[in-house]
Amino acid sequence: MAPKRSDVITQGFERTPHRALLKGTGVPGEQMDKPFIGIASSFTDLIPGHIGMRDLERFIEKGVHTGGGFSFIFGIPGVCDGIAMGHRGMHYSLPTRELIADMIESVAEAHRLDGLVLLTNCDKITPGMLMAAARLDIPCIVVTAGPMMTGRGAEGRRYSFVSDTFEAMAQYKAGVIDEQQLQVCEDKACPGAGSCQGLFTANTMAILTETMGMSLMRCATTPAVSADKRRLAFASGQRVVQLVRDNITPRQIMTRAAFENAIRIDLALGGSSNTVLHLLAVAREAGVDLPLEVFDELGRQTPQLASMNPGGKYFMEDLDAAGGVSGVLYQLRDRIADNPTLSGLTIRQIIDSISEVDEEIIQPVDRPVRPEGGIAVLFGNLAPKGAIVKQSGVSEKMMNFEGRARCFDSEEEAMKALMGGDVKAGDVVVIRYEGPKGGPGMREMLAPTATLMGLGLGDSVALITDGRFSGGTRGPCIGHISPEAAQGGPIALVQEGDRIKLDIPNRRLELDVDDETLAERRRNWTKPEPKIKTGWLARYASVVTSAYTGAVTKAE
Repeated sequence: MAPKRSDVITQGFERTPHRALLKGTGVPGEQMDKPFIGIASSFTDLIPGHIGMRDLERFIEKGVHTGGGFSFIFGIPGVCDGIAMGHRGMHYSLPTRELIADMIESVAEAHRLDGLVLLTNCDKITPGMLMAAARLDIPCIVVTAGPMMTGRGAEGRRYSFVSDTFEAMAQYKAGVIDEQQLQVCEDKACPGAGSCQGLFTANTMAILTETMGMSLMRCATTPAVSADKRRLAFASGQRVVQLVRDNITPRQIMTRAAFENAIRIDLALGGSSNTVLHLLAVAREAGVDLPLEVFDELGRQTPQLASMNPGGKYFMEDLDAAGGVSGVLYQLRDRIADNPTLSGLTIRQIIDSISEVDEEIIQPVDRPVRPEGGIAVLFGNLAPKGAIVKQSGVSEKMMNFEGRARCFDSEEEAMKALMGGDVKAGDVVVIRYEGPKGGPGMREMLAPTATLMGLGLGDSVALITDGRFSGGTRGPCIGHISPEAAQGGPIALVQEGDRIKLDIPNRRLELDVDDETLAERRRNWTKPEPKIKTGWLARYASVVTSAYTGAVTKAE
């Protein structure tokens, strides 16, 4: 085998102190010549998607040692977006993506690890780990810990996190369900370990990771705490050692073709709009040119093939049984580019290995759920640099909509108005100063969007924001508006009562105010004081870029 990165700390008399410290951790001397594999684990007791990782760590370790390597576990932080939702904590969610990438880079470089197994599951953790893999470009493999099973109730009812907590909360407020029904939802929505059951951001990112070839086949959809997931963890540990020996690195896998394949699968499933931010950020680290417009170009060419929760009826356990990611690749086979994967198979070989797909769940291209993909990119005088809508969750009635602007300078102001009954049919709720800089941290707006649905306003009220949405969002909700309000974007100039026009089929988002009036408003606009002035979020706000570039950090 060629010289290893870890030779720098294990070989030669000059490295006696380094070997002494390694032996102090329990590494036997005869193991010093083996590939050193880091297991970056985001285990925590705080997140359902991560509580089963101690078990997976054991099986990854077994795989690494069976493959001829020596493993070292190190910790990576995780934030649960659901728990962080609707309060100060959500400011920290997206920024942790950058922290995670930086921490993995720091540990891998400081200790000269030869390869990495990236054990992840939830929203910002998976893209942060992919960013680190692309940046380091050393042999890496991703293990996503798997989706949660749905909760079960009487008469076969299935419960899931978003519709049976956030939307149920608004239904209770509206008198649609009573306190006892609300309590049942709370008790049934999250029955155990795993990422939330629908095609929210965590599961969408797991699917895109497998599509790009950065995890083994079926890793994305195999349920948490299953024997299959243990076996995948073991196989991933074995495989990473061979990747080190063959010097197969992430940038050989994460090509432009890999990203376009991932976007197509996202579109075909109607996945989370957050993936736009994350794929742009990962592509930047991989040195791949991926303009925002590509998402819309592919969206017009790629039909939606599955009706997945939250906008549809199927859950991750259904998608897994139907054929998983490989099944979706098979149905899109004439539109998917060939590309290598870390499994050793190419995408074409994976497609050729498929013999059966449940076409009730993963429909064929000649019988799609919708003729276009799940995500659309909008432009217009309200979003000169673009905005994102998950059109798979929008009813036909709301694909074209015009309404009266109701302006709020924070999520909290908007929620107060919604819960107080101050938002009416025909309104467009404008939530601004929640972008990457203005938030800071580009908070998710699941609470307002779920409240709209729970109050029965999903077909009569639109919501636009320079913040972002949970993968669980459905309805006419447009996010990522760029430039953001804190940078003086047009959304900062909207006034109460202005008319706003939404035209999703033609990809337009327009403020019905003439240029002269907007110019006068801009002259009178004053940039507000930062919402957070201390701590690392203040530093983050000073270096984070706009949503249309992935909300990444860069040195000024």
